[in-house]
Amino acid sequence: MEVALYLLPVTLGDTAIEKVLPSYNREIIAGIKHFIVEDVRSARRFLKKVDAAIHIDELTFYPLNKHTSPEDIAGYLSPLVQGQSMGVISEAGCPAVADPGADVVAIAQRRNLKVVPLVGPSSIILSVMGSGFNGQSFAFHGYLPIEPADRTRRLKDLEARVYSENQTQLFIETPYRNHKMLEEILKTCRPQTKLCIAANITCEGEFIRTKTVKEWKGHLPDLNKIPCIFLIYK
Repeated sequence: MEVALYLLPVTLGDTAIEKVLPSYNREIIAGIKHFIVEDVRSARRFLKKVDAAIHIDELTFYPLNKHTSPEDIAGYLSPLVQGQSMGVISEAGCPAVADPGADVVAIAQRRNLKVVPLVGPSSIILSVMGSGFNGQSFAFHGYLPIEPADRTRRLKDLEARVYSENQTQLFIETPYRNHKMLEEILKTCRPQTKLCIAANITCEGEFIRTKTVKEWKGHLPDLNKIPCIFLIYK
């Protein structure tokens, strides 16, 4: 196994490992003792799910979140500099994509350390695949503003980009606010604008459906507390 910083995708929910991750990932994980993780507890659970025989207490975990300083992040890579492979694990999906793991990768690249992204589920890519929207030009914007006026303004701006740039626009919301987000989209966007709702991707109860804003009105699914990505296009 080549010494590198391995970016290790995680399941998007309570899904069987073999359904979404190649067996090669398991082989790589078995050879790593140092993990940079978004959440230590969930990372430990994931590793046990990958291999029940793994000795968790023999592993070292380095927490990475919005509170981690750049100095700490730089120090985390010491084992890699010394010739030991390391893994980066996100809370869900692919590390370093809309994820703090990108900060570690940036430092590794600046230091000319080898970075190896492994194959796994990305809710962003899978939602674009299932939407029927433009997959050559799309943009993910994360969370939209909470303040109503700012959110409306942002939605109108994203919709304008759909028509002016022929670009698919993606964004998310805290799961318990999904219905509020949907109501705002239906109220703000043009009737002919297409909205794809992608929920529980790769998990039980997966729901990926595309309709116009007009067609969605009065027919919204119950998505309370369910992880979703919202996509708009023309």
